[in-house]
Amino acid sequence: MRNVNLRKWSAELIGTFWLTFGGCGSAVLAAAFPQPGIGFAGVSLAFGLTVLTAAYALGSISGGHFNPAVSVGLMVAGRLRPAELPGYVIAQVLGAVAGAGLLYVIATGRPGAELGGFATNGYGAHSPGGFGMTAALLTEAVLTAMFLIVILGATARRAPPGFGGVAIGLCLTLIHLVSIPVTNTSVNPARSTGPAVFGPSYAAAELWLFWVAPIAGAVLGALVYKLLLEDE
Repeated sequence: MRNVNLRKWSAELIGTFWLTFGGCGSAVLAAAFPQPGIGFAGVSLAFGLTVLTAAYALGSISGGHFNPAVSVGLMVAGRLRPAELPGYVIAQVLGAVAGAGLLYVIATGRPGAELGGFATNGYGAHSPGGFGMTAALLTEAVLTAMFLIVILGATARRAPPGFGGVAIGLCLTLIHLVSIPVTNTSVNPARSTGPAVFGPSYAAAELWLFWVAPIAGAVLGALVYKLLLEDE
């Protein structure tokens, strides 16, 4: 059992590392340099591709959560044992911090490097579009709820086999296309925590929202799916 858990935790750590390094790296490096960069669409696609590729590489080991909110939602839906949740969340956060740490070292590796917000999440004055706290809460909660519904439906027994990763990756791409202007897109507490460790101080002060809203949304999405959409 210990070896099984270690493999699962390792898969979650590596997958969340890849999501944070690849997704946030596209924002910190490719979106800003060289100009004009890849823009919101490119960053959105990068996040979707990290989840898609990691899901196929590592999903058979751990389920491919790479996100504490997803793990909580899957626990509520009965697809993860409560005893497994702490190990998953710790591994995910460690992976995100490692990914953000490596990105920080690379991003500061040229003279005159300007990190800006370092792909952190925020609201109000720290929202890319100036959106307030209520808008940020609603955006993060609703989009995470829909993310859970897509995950649960795409990985259900009745779903076409082998395509779950594609649906989940494209869903995360769509989520970013909608919400980058509002919060710089979290829907993932680990992804928010990693850059907040190395980014500007406001990111840590506003990090609570990017834990509370995604987890609340994940629980809502799991309950809606179980009550209304799941086969008996």
